[in-house]
Amino acid sequence: MRVAKVIGNIWATRKEEKLNGLKLLVVQPLNLLNDGREGPPMVAADIIGAGVGEKVLIVGGSSARSAAGDTRIPVDATVVGIVDDQEIDGNLL
Repeated sequence: MRVAKVIGNIWATRKEEKLNGLKLLVVQPLNLLNDGREGPPMVAADIIGAGVGEKVLIVGGSSARSAAGDTRIPVDATVVGIVDDQEIDGNLL
């Protein structure tokens, strides 16, 4: 599981049939130690209703497909939670 920030939405009118009904978000993985970016942005399926500007939990690989509801869905990342707060070494971030 990783923490990311939702930075945008993706709309695709033509796509793989198994993606129909899934909301797609652009997420920026974060480095929690310095709250900086970690790697390039990615597209993630959203199953919980996250919005732009929110910090979220994402899973990848087979966990992403399973969370999206079917191990045959062609997704590499899925949003599985919205972060309310985070604390590292006793400091709320």
